Amino acid sequence: MGHQNQRAWKAVLAAAAISTVTAWSGAALAQEKITYLLPAPPSLPAFAPWVLAKHLGYYKDAGYDVEFVVARGGVDVAKQVGVGNAPIGGAIGDTPIIVRGNGVPVKVVGLMGGGALTVVVGRKDRGVQKLEDLKGKKISAMAFQDTTYFALLGALASKGISKNDVDAQAVGPAGVTSLIIAGSVDACACTPDWEVDVKEALKDNAVSIPTKDAFQSMAQAILASDDVIAKRPQMVKAIVQATLKGMKYVMDDPAKAAKAYVEASPSFAGKEELIRKILVNYTERTYKGQTTLGAVDPAQLATLQKFYLKEGFIPAEQPVEQLYTNEFVK
Repeated sequence: MGHQNQRAWKAVLAAAAISTVTAWSGAALAQEKITYLLPAPPSLPAFAPWVLAKHLGYYKDAGYDVEFVVARGGVDVAKQVGVGNAPIGGAIGDTPIIVRGNGVPVKVVGLMGGGALTVVVGRKDRGVQKLEDLKGKKISAMAFQDTTYFALLGALASKGISKNDVDAQAVGPAGVTSLIIAGSVDACACTPDWEVDVKEALKDNAVSIPTKDAFQSMAQAILASDDVIAKRPQMVKAIVQATLKGMKYVMDDPAKAAKAYVEASPSFAGKEELIRKILVNYTERTYKGQTTLGAVDPAQLATLQKFYLKEGFIPAEQPVEQLYTNEFVK
């Protein structure tokens, strides 16, 4: 990131992240304003647990007025959180593996499910049925600095396909689905909400290829820096617990959660059934599979790191205990 961009980022985030304690009139509990950095816009249903945690008052009940600010993908979130431009942020569980060796001191403090976030969706009319069919194909991804792109590379590498064997295109959040639907690309590195969007549009012409079957990539994660974990553990725990409560709300009743989500996101008015399908898909693909909600499996993390090292995505392994902590999910 250039010096000008870095200065611009600091100005934006400083304005958003100034911790001001605002006393509610007549209320004993003050709300501390904090910035939660997201890898993509909160208007995407991928962030339903976060949006619901805010809409249903879970953050407020914990004493925090959370403001969402958007970065340029999960790796960028990690860098900004690592240097202290925001106290907490979101990416996927793989992210500390990718950035920690480059001096970005962040850990996963809460993992949003036991499944994976990334699912490849391909067009059958382009001969895509499985990962091996992606060789030589055009694939849309949100950003080269987003961890879903690294999960795509990992899934391809598990089949002996390098990033040079495909034409991956970083097209931003709106382009990932629109380009595959239009036929400008042959497949996408999608999330479960985008998977539903593509399948709704392409019907029987779409095929889903879950990356988890080939590559142990992880779900969305909550990230905090070593410094914030040490100095503000109560804040980290409060935000983690409130966000996990939002995820559990989705898992317990996706239809009820869809209605609440549309209340919070009026741009989806009239699309409650689509949102319900998306939240069911997230529950099945991503959120399920944890014995303790929010906990990282260190064995999975270690296996994943070894794969990233073997494929040359990282220069060296980091001690696994430096990549995560489960102290805030208990």
